[in-house]
Formats: sequence, structure tokens, C-alpha cells
Amino acid sequence: MKAAIYSQKKDLDTFLYLNKFISELALREVSVVLHSEMAENLNFSKEFDTFSGKDELKSKNVNIVFSFGGDGTILNALTFIQDLEIPIIGVNTGRLGFLANFRKDQIFDELDSIILDKNYNISERSVIKITTDNPNDIDFPFALNDVSLSRKETTSMITVESYINEEFLNVFWGDGLIVSTPTGSTAYSLSCGGPIISPANDNFVITPIAPHNLNVRPLIVKDDAKIKLIVKSRVEQYTLALDSRLYHMEIGSEINIEKADFSLFLIKPKNFSFYETIRQKLLWGNDKRN
Repeated sequence: MKAAIYSQKKDLDTFLYLNKFISELALREVSVVLHSEMAENLNFSKEFDTFSGKDELKSKNVNIVFSFGGDGTILNALTFIQDLEIPIIGVNTGRLGFLANFRKDQIFDELDSIILDKNYNISERSVIKITTDNPNDIDFPFALNDVSLSRKETTSMITVESYINEEFLNVFWGDGLIVSTPTGSTAYSLSCGGPIISPANDNFVITPIAPHNLNVRPLIVKDDAKIKLIVKSRVEQYTLALDSRLYHMEIGSEINIEKADFSLFLIKPKNFSFYETIRQKLLWGNDKRN
């Protein structure tokens, strides 16, 4: 087996932790391929095989990807896994972590189960694809969490004309609009009042950001819908975000959103429960009065 290792952290604790983790993989006869930028930042004394993108992951026949960090690290990992269907394990060294569900200490106890016994569950997560008037505007037109359109460094509101399958939906007037997957329903959309959706559902959520009309509310649609958005404003540009990647777009440009033809495959512990996770992460039921 060959495992790819990816992290965005550069500190000494990460260096020491990954050294230990790589040693544990070697004991199980698993060879490793390190993300080239990570390997350079952490300055490993031993020379490892490296990768920097999708083509190298494919050519090196990687079987599994380990992501060390928070949910943002997994979102960035999508840019090089893409449609390779290589399963990814998120080891949470960050904070909240809805996607990175293995703890730093837990992963060592789970290695035999994952590597030797293949005893785990896989959660298939849908991905959003966007197209624009100018294909050169976006270097990687996919998002695991969400696509958001928002005003750019100005107090002026923007209006977003929206269409679903070419049928007019609404003109959203405010700070912007979010289109999220079920995975992204616990991210930016949630903070703007959007609903939580179980990852097993086939939906998109359209969530307005600080709408000027208070009766405008989030809308759930099937993920086979084709969504078209056109932004208008008194300023020349607005901000388009795909997960954590930002682009400055010209006012009037057309954004088309649909479900991508590939998914991300996320490895979960055998006893993982989405509902238990949101109870714990969001502190549901925790009340000092009880």
C-alpha cells in the first residue's frame, strides 16, 4: 500500500508527530508520498517521494490520503485528489472539525483496522462545479463545501439574479448568496441561518447573506438542478469564493452551478455517527440549567 500525506502546518509539533506517524506506517509496510510544499516547510532529514498535484498522485499509484489539520486542509486536498476517487482520512489537529473526524491520538489505534483490515466506512461527498463566461477566470472550478458570491470591500449591497433550470427564482438583495452542498451546510451557510443537511442527502442549499428583505429565507433544491446567478451592483467587481479560494469577478458575469460528475470519498471510523457529531460539535443539549 502507498499513502499520501498532506498538511498545511509548519510547526515543530507537526514535524515530530508526522515523523512518528510515518514510522508507524513503515511498520505496516506502507510507503509514503509527501506533499512537496509540506515536505519543504517541515524540512524532513530523510528524503521522501513527493507529489504536488493530481498527475503525480495518479502516477505514483497512491491508495489512500491522510490529511492532518482541520476541515480547511481537506477542502484544499480536493484540488489534487479531484476525480481520482482516492479515499481521504482527516486527522483533526485543528479546532471544530466536521470532516476531520479522527483525533490525533485516535488514528494510531485505528491504523491496523484501516490499513490491514480495511474496517471503515466511506462517506461519498458531492462536489459543486461552476462555469463562467470566461473559463480562464477560475483555475479550479470545483468546491466541496460551497460557492459564495459577496460584495467586495465596499458598503454597497449587491443584487443576485437567480435562476433554477432556466426558471427565474428571485433577485437577492444584500451582502451576497451562498450555494452549498450537504457537506457545506455546517459551514458558511449555517452561520447565515441555513439548515443542517445530512451528508447522505442529494441537495443544494441556497442561502442569502444578510438579505435586505427579511422575508427571504434559505431554499433547499435537488442537486440535479442547474443554478444560474448574475450579480449586479454599483461597483465594478464582486468576490467569488469556492471553499477558501477567492476570485474577483466582473459585475454582470454569469455563474452557472451544477453538481460535478465526481465525488470526494471520506473515510470515517466504523462507529461514526453524523448526528452524534453535530450534537458534540454544536453543543446541543448542553445547558448549565440541567
